[in-house]
Amino acid sequence: MKKLQYFAGGKFIDSKTEKFSEVYNPSTGEVTALVPNCTKEEVEEVIGIAKKAYESWSKVPVMKRVQVLYKVRQLIEEHMDELTHLVAEENGKVWEEAKGDVLKAKEGTELACSAPSLIMGESLMNASRGYDTVLYRESIGVFAGIVPFNFPAMIPMGWMAPMCIAAGNTIVLKVSSFTPRTSLRIAELYKEAGLPDGVLNIVTCSRNESEIFLTHPDVKGISFVGSTAVGKHIYSVAAAHGKRVQALCEAKNHALVLEDAPIDRTAAGIINSAFGCAGERCMALPVVVVQESIADQLVAKIVELSKNIKIGPAYDKTSKLGPVVNQKHKERVMNWIQKGIDEGAELILDGRNVTVENYENGFYLGPTIFDHVTEDMTIGSTEIFGPVLCIKRVKDFEEGLTIMNNNPFANGSVIFTQNGYYSREFMERTHGGMVGINVGIPVPVGVFPFSGHKDSFFGDLHCLGKDGIKFFTESKTVTTRWFDEEEMKNTKVSTWDGTI
Repeated sequence: MKKLQYFAGGKFIDSKTEKFSEVYNPSTGEVTALVPNCTKEEVEEVIGIAKKAYESWSKVPVMKRVQVLYKVRQLIEEHMDELTHLVAEENGKVWEEAKGDVLKAKEGTELACSAPSLIMGESLMNASRGYDTVLYRESIGVFAGIVPFNFPAMIPMGWMAPMCIAAGNTIVLKVSSFTPRTSLRIAELYKEAGLPDGVLNIVTCSRNESEIFLTHPDVKGISFVGSTAVGKHIYSVAAAHGKRVQALCEAKNHALVLEDAPIDRTAAGIINSAFGCAGERCMALPVVVVQESIADQLVAKIVELSKNIKIGPAYDKTSKLGPVVNQKHKERVMNWIQKGIDEGAELILDGRNVTVENYENGFYLGPTIFDHVTEDMTIGSTEIFGPVLCIKRVKDFEEGLTIMNNNPFANGSVIFTQNGYYSREFMERTHGGMVGINVGIPVPVGVFPFSGHKDSFFGDLHCLGKDGIKFFTESKTVTTRWFDEEEMKNTKVSTWDGTI
């Protein structure tokens, strides 16, 4: 069995740990590799390597830093099929979804290539008579990225590393032990592109070793994606130790379907949003709030389309729904399905007994749909992270919006309607940070931030967009004054107190 290594200082290194975790191929249920639980000493050593690399990397002009990222972008394109297969094999996304994961890594890299313009400061001549002020954006130091399993290309290599590196910082990524191979392979591409050793580093470890990042004096910031409980902990501890934090957390995104929405088109959009990536994404659509007058019709269409989804191995290009990431996660989702039954929701489509011919040991779950879910049922308010859809029925727009806004999470929210008035009302009044109007997954392109609200995000600056460059840089203002000959002779003390 192949034992994976960690990546530090431009080299792959064997860990001295005696603790290893199994990496699975979710489509077959087979173990493909063992990943190390790096020791406390190894994590601290990698932070030291990143700190040393920062000394020289931060002095490289930004125009030269992004030349490396241009090359990384090119290499991602050249290795697109290889990387897509890696994501599919270790995560379980079907081919097009896995490719989308890699394309999002490329998109984040392209955004980082524009750092020379994004990082430019501001200036004001004659801010006060004879005084000029300039604002610069500077790099900060070592960042840590704590990465979930569900997007092994996009999150570490699209959201975190490119902009951090372009801004002149160095980074240590703690990638998921479920899906480490994609990030490690892309790290090789960074090295091939000419990135200096130590600028990008990757470790795998448990939460115990991850705690080091939150308090270590050489780590200046944390970028995290994961559960709300862990995100709150990271935010509170790291911020208390003077670090900047962006913590992207759980979601329970809702869609409101009004009676004027086109049934077939809306149902198709819901299917893709609810069951794509096996529901293992924070922008999935696990709850549909539908107006009672069309509820029976819409639900019947969703069930019909769900039954026709082809379930199969992730790297089979004809598969439309792949497995969840591992057996433990499959059992967790199945427990939630049983919880829904126990709470009294009506199970109208059960995906627990799915088998795929020749892949009987894979971690497959079929589309699962609950109807008549009420607000006292936890299945309709807590993130499940699987292919489970809950239907809530409401009388009108106001009741639906109230139900949606009562949820503690606010990543995304969606409305399906042809009514301009209700669309505008929804856009203004929804708590969701990313809003879709007849768009099931309202994730914006990378030039805009991924802007979750409420318990879906902790921090001040979101990832991507202009927020991204601000998170990875610090502003500095410099005020100058120069004297002519007469002023040089004048011994009168003159100071500026900041007033105009």
